[in-house]
Amino acid sequence: MAQKHSIKQMVLALKQKPFLYSFLMGFASGMPFFLTSRTMQAWLKEAGVDLTMIGIFAIVGLPYTLKFIWSPILDRFTLPILGHRKGWLALSQLALTILICGMALTNPAHHLWGFAFMALLVAFFSATQDIVVDAYRIETLKDEELGLGTALYMYGYKIAMLISGALAFILADHFEWKYVYLFMAAIMGLDAAVSIPPSFQPLFV
Repeated sequence: MAQKHSIKQMVLALKQKPFLYSFLMGFASGMPFFLTSRTMQAWLKEAGVDLTMIGIFAIVGLPYTLKFIWSPILDRFTLPILGHRKGWLALSQLALTILICGMALTNPAHHLWGFAFMALLVAFFSATQDIVVDAYRIETLKDEELGLGTALYMYGYKIAMLISGALAFILADHFEWKYVYLFMAAIMGLDAAVSIPPSFQPLFV
């Protein structure tokens, strides 16, 4: 039977660095998902993109299914800065922030294929980030801590989905979609800054 954790337990656990990073990484993992699926589809529909083309855009989520293909590469190779896991995490989060900004500044009504390509790259780096985050939890947390760490990860993930989903739709009623996506990119960048201190000292290797 899965162990249940109270809200109080999880809040107290956030005082410990490994659990805090589990939460922050869950948040970072959840942010891009709707931005390349439900929220993106709403923007495409408002931009007047044909419904058939919007349906084809479902292929953008393919990297989440195929991430097992490049997962061994992340395990085998280390980037020249920040350490093994942290290097890949920093690269993924930086790329996500830039690419979400790129989507924001691209009008899908006029540059549909460029928009689609950036959305595909967002999904690719999001899936890459998921690989690193899963490895982090397994390597950093003890067996008896994995349950709580995973719960915090899921809470972070769900909160991020509320922001990139429900909140994005609310904001879109008052602002253009490009500003909504710029706001989401800013949140993604802020989470990366919190997860990766400016000292560039590896949190995990």
